[in-house]
Amino acid sequence: MESLDINRILEFIPHRYPFLLVDRIMQYSPGESLTALKNVSVNEPFFVGHFPNRPVMPGVLIIEAMAQATGVLAIVTADRKLQGNSLFYLVGVNDARFKQPVIPGDQLMIEVKLLRTKRSMWKFDCSVSVDGKVVASAELMCVEKEFDS
Repeated sequence: MESLDINRILEFIPHRYPFLLVDRIMQYSPGESLTALKNVSVNEPFFVGHFPNRPVMPGVLIIEAMAQATGVLAIVTADRKLQGNSLFYLVGVNDARFKQPVIPGDQLMIEVKLLRTKRSMWKFDCSVSVDGKVVASAELMCVEKEFDS
């Protein structure tokens, strides 16, 4: 199992600040699973408005962090880097559950397991934990789409 630092992650997904929500890939096994890390800082731009007196990371951004991790797993499974004429899009979220709020100072451990792939459709089981406790989970579906350059 290998790891990827932020410079390598940038080779695999197109997201950039302030929307890059994966800081490090702790380990991955192509075609199987991936563990990613997201450090949640009080300086995140969304905390200004969500919520000013009690900052909480929006659930949709936790799902986005899971989706970005699935994108990395899909790309390393397909054994290539980010290509200019295709992207992986999130197309389905099933059974999303949020068990406790994510706040500044938390460190998200994002676990992604590839369930199956068929043609350009990918299905993943995802969970996010903080200090060993699951705070969110969902089943995500992504599709690779080509577009004109």
